[in-house]
Amino acid sequence: MNLYSNKQRWKIVLLIAALVIAGITLWYSNSIAEKIREEEKLKVKLWSEAIQQRSELVNYTESLFEELRTEEREKADRLAQAYRIINDPPEQGDLTFITEYLWSNKTIPVLIYNGKDSLLYKINVRQPDGVDPEQFTDSLKQVMIARNEPIQLTDVGHTIYYNESYRFSELRSVMEDLISSFISETVINSASVPVILTDSTQTKAIRAERIDEAILGDSLRLQKRIAEMAKENKPIAIELPDSGLNYIYFEDSLVLTQLQYFPVVQLILIAVFLITAYLIFSTFRKAEQNQVWVGMAKETAHQLGTPLSSLMAWVQLLESQGVPKSTIVELDKDLTRLNMITDRFSKIGSKPELKPEAISTLVDSTFNYLDSRVSKKVVITMNHQNPQAEVLVSPPLFSWVLENLVKNAIDAMEGVGTLDAETGMEGGFIYIDITDSGKGIPKSKQKTVFEPGFTTKKRGWGLGLSLTKRIVEEYHGGKIFVKRSEVGKGTTFRIMLRSTV
Repeated sequence: MNLYSNKQRWKIVLLIAALVIAGITLWYSNSIAEKIREEEKLKVKLWSEAIQQRSELVNYTESLFEELRTEEREKADRLAQAYRIINDPPEQGDLTFITEYLWSNKTIPVLIYNGKDSLLYKINVRQPDGVDPEQFTDSLKQVMIARNEPIQLTDVGHTIYYNESYRFSELRSVMEDLISSFISETVINSASVPVILTDSTQTKAIRAERIDEAILGDSLRLQKRIAEMAKENKPIAIELPDSGLNYIYFEDSLVLTQLQYFPVVQLILIAVFLITAYLIFSTFRKAEQNQVWVGMAKETAHQLGTPLSSLMAWVQLLESQGVPKSTIVELDKDLTRLNMITDRFSKIGSKPELKPEAISTLVDSTFNYLDSRVSKKVVITMNHQNPQAEVLVSPPLFSWVLENLVKNAIDAMEGVGTLDAETGMEGGFIYIDITDSGKGIPKSKQKTVFEPGFTTKKRGWGLGLSLTKRIVEEYHGGKIFVKRSEVGKGTTFRIMLRSTV
């Protein structure tokens, strides 16, 4: 089992573990949210039942108040009738009882003026402290005129003004305070959930709690919010004095809503943190790997230098001893190749010197060299659509790229098949297609063949294509990818470099 397979297995294990942890977190938080929701619904149910009961109590109090209002009104009417009797007494009759009744009045305020509109009597008038008596009396007189028609005593020229009793006024004030308190407590004591109390048309908000003021001030947004709340919970209908039927809309509390999304936000933050940490450590690791690569490459170039110089001397010695010319030529080719390999390793880690080269020349020289050193059962062909097209390359490094692709192709064909090289131009880029008739690459692995450690061989480090990708993309600013591949039929690798034209 190779390094790549182990890495893939660990990735799958870690992914499954992460999914399990995320699933457990979401399930647990959702169960807590569900429990809170049930408790909140119970509180809202109790709250709504209390609203209904208090609404009934308010309505019952209103009915009692209405009875008292009727009684107080009747008392005021009887008082007015008594004044009228005194104004127009019967021919035979005792006015003692009526007079006593008038002076026994302790609740209804009365003002009596003479014919010159001068105040004669103030009966049951409660004047606040610090208020000018004359101004207060004039103000009270106007209120009395607005509410009740004055009584004219024509025989004596007096005018009587009267108002509702103080008991009635106090009861009315208490009732108004009770209704206002009921509305306020209904909204405020709503189990910490957003609440809107509307009128009978369900379009106007009478009171609201935990609702944005901007929404309350915008009728369209208010209607939208009311509709959203109605979808979550059925509105509570209550009957109130004076205002009639009202509706209470409510929804889940902000705390519950935030709790539902908290685990998702938490997992996202953890994921962002882990990804950031991974990228940082990955960068450090790659930097360390690069340093190791550079050190190994330069050390290899240094170690190859000594035997290479020795071999060159031996070739010259063999040539002087009459070894056949053809042998010397082949030895020179291999020595040149070894010298190029040494040069390649020495350039790893350094910025390569790029110069314009005809792509056809690079491909032909590499393939011609390898043609005589591979199996005769491999048929190599080359096709150049634009032979003069040039790219900026480092010939030693780019030749290494082509060699790696050719050797991989030959291994995939197991020494038997066809190997085609094609170059051309496409959208301002020069492309090189290397096509073999080998066993192909499964679609699931076509994006991972360039990763370090990936190999299908029993022996090998799986570094050839990784190094190829680095040379093409980092040193030459190009791209390399699997253009097409089919299992059992072969593979095409494409290299794309920007044209100098």
